Amino acid sequence: MSELVLTLSCPDRPGIVQAVSTFVTAHGLNIVETEQFGDRDETRFYMRVAAESLDDVSPDADSLRADFEIVARDFAMDWRLVDSQQRPRMLIMVSKFGHCLSDLLYRVRIEQLAADVVAVVSNHPDCRDMVQAAGVPFVHLPVDAGSKADAEDKLMQLVDQEQVDLVVLARYMQILSPELCDRLSGRVINIHHSMLPSFKGARPYQQAYDRGVKLVGATAHYATSDLDEGPIIEQEVQRVDHTMDAAALTALGRDTECLALSRAVRYHLENRVMVHGRKTVVLK
Repeated sequence: MSELVLTLSCPDRPGIVQAVSTFVTAHGLNIVETEQFGDRDETRFYMRVAAESLDDVSPDADSLRADFEIVARDFAMDWRLVDSQQRPRMLIMVSKFGHCLSDLLYRVRIEQLAADVVAVVSNHPDCRDMVQAAGVPFVHLPVDAGSKADAEDKLMQLVDQEQVDLVVLARYMQILSPELCDRLSGRVINIHHSMLPSFKGARPYQQAYDRGVKLVGATAHYATSDLDEGPIIEQEVQRVDHTMDAAALTALGRDTECLALSRAVRYHLENRVMVHGRKTVVLK
C-alpha cells in the first residue's frame, strides 16, 4: 500500500495539529505515524506525518499537494509531501577508502535503505571491483587542480541525466566548489571524523593514537560551501580502550563513520530531516 509522508515547519501557534489531522482524514487517509516538535527558543513547530489510504486505491499525491497548499498558506508552512513508492535515486561518491561505500551498498541491498543507487563516482579506480560486483555503474572522474571544474561539470551532467535525488560523499576526499554545493543544496550528505580540526591531513587516526585520545567519533552533515560546517544530521562516538593499537583505533573510527553516515542517509531518505538555519530537526 502506498504511504504518503508530509513534513512541515512553521511559526508555532495553536491549531496546526488539528488542521493537518483534519486535512488527512478529510481526504480518506489514515495516519500511521506522527512525530512533532515545538522549538520554544525559535517559536517554531515541526511535524512529520505518514498516512495511507483506507482502501486499495493509491492517493493522488499531486492532487493532495494542490489541496494542502491552502492549509500551508494559512500557517506560513515550509512543507513537503512525498509518495513512499517513488524510491529516491542516490549517487555515491568515494575516493580510496571503501568502508562507508561498502556499508551503504549492503544496506541498500537488504532494503535497510530504501533507495536506488544509480552510480558510484570516484576520483580513483580503487573501488571499481566492489561497485561492479554490486551491479552498480562505476564512473571514474579523475580530479586535479586543472581538471576540477571539468570534473564537476561532468558530475552535474550525471546528476541531471540520472535525476539524482541524493548525493552521498562516502569518504570522497575532494572539496566540492561553493557553486556545486549551492546547486545541490540540501541534497548532499558528507561524513568526516570528529577529530577535526585537531588532527588534519593524512592518517588522522594515527595522529589520534599518538596523542592518546580516549574517544573517536564521526559527523554526518549536509555539505555546504562552509567546509565541514553544514547542518549536522547525525553523530556517533565510541570510547577508545587503552589496549588498542593504532590499527584497532582506525578500525573503530571507520565503524563510527559507517554508522553515522548510514543513519543520516536513512533519516534523509525517510524524510525525517528538516533544516532550519544552521541546524536540523530529525523527527525519528
